[in-house]
Amino acid sequence: MPIEKYAAKTVYDPPIYAQAVKVTGAQTTLYIAGQVDYDSAGNCAHPGDFAAQTRGVLAALKAQVEAGGGTLANIVKMNTYVTDMRNRAQYGPIRNEFFGGKAPASTMVAVSALATPEFLIEIEAIAVL
Repeated sequence: MPIEKYAAKTVYDPPIYAQAVKVTGAQTTLYIAGQVDYDSAGNCAHPGDFAAQTRGVLAALKAQVEAGGGTLANIVKMNTYVTDMRNRAQYGPIRNEFFGGKAPASTMVAVSALATPEFLIEIEAIAVL
């Protein structure tokens, strides 16, 4: 079963992990690593701005699934990590901008911190093509 590690050309590709993994077999499954709001240098693009970070994260997620040959409609599961659950009210409407009224199966968890203190949200996903 071929496994291809990749990153969308428009998304920062860190040296220590794959942004996404494409597994091809009877079906194709994309395992997309937690996406954060990176700028082109790998820093937080919008420190302190939850809404802007959420849009940046969802745009990166969209780019990753498209680079693997799918669309947001192919995402079957998302795990969302936030550093402050009070931002949940902002998250839903922004997610709907990308997924419409019904998002895929999802989990949202509050965590004490992400990779660096500037990041407020991270989303990982599984897509089936």
